[in-house]
Amino acid sequence: MSKIEKVLFTGKTHTAASAGTSRGGHGRIDIKTSASGSGTSQEQAFEAVLPHPTAEQLFAGAWSACYHSAIGVAAQEKKLKLPDGLAVEIEIDLGQTGDAYFIEARFNVILPGMTQADAESLAHRGHEICPYSKATHGNIDVAVKVTV
Repeated sequence: MSKIEKVLFTGKTHTAASAGTSRGGHGRIDIKTSASGSGTSQEQAFEAVLPHPTAEQLFAGAWSACYHSAIGVAAQEKKLKLPDGLAVEIEIDLGQTGDAYFIEARFNVILPGMTQADAESLAHRGHEICPYSKATHGNIDVAVKVTV
């Protein structure tokens, strides 16, 4: 895997369970997407704030939601009760090394009130279960921080 030398844009997401809130499985969403940059030149600056989601933000959001669910499955397998404050924060960096583009990910898994060992066990097992984690394994750098 190549390391990113220059980060061009970071898409961030925060996924947490909402107590008492549920959504229909067949709901529809209409989102206008954008490329990370506003032009074709590699030298063109990336905007700090865009009016609609970028691919990195959408990828971070989808991966975060999937991984959050996978941690729930891992907790069921291990017969552990998840804390109410379970949250997953993911940052996806788009960057360059030379003239090649890459992405990398940083996870912050928040499991308040759990032991560090149990929390790290759930975070690890979540990656083994999550289809997004499986698809990217060995293809992009992923750093995981577990906070209790």
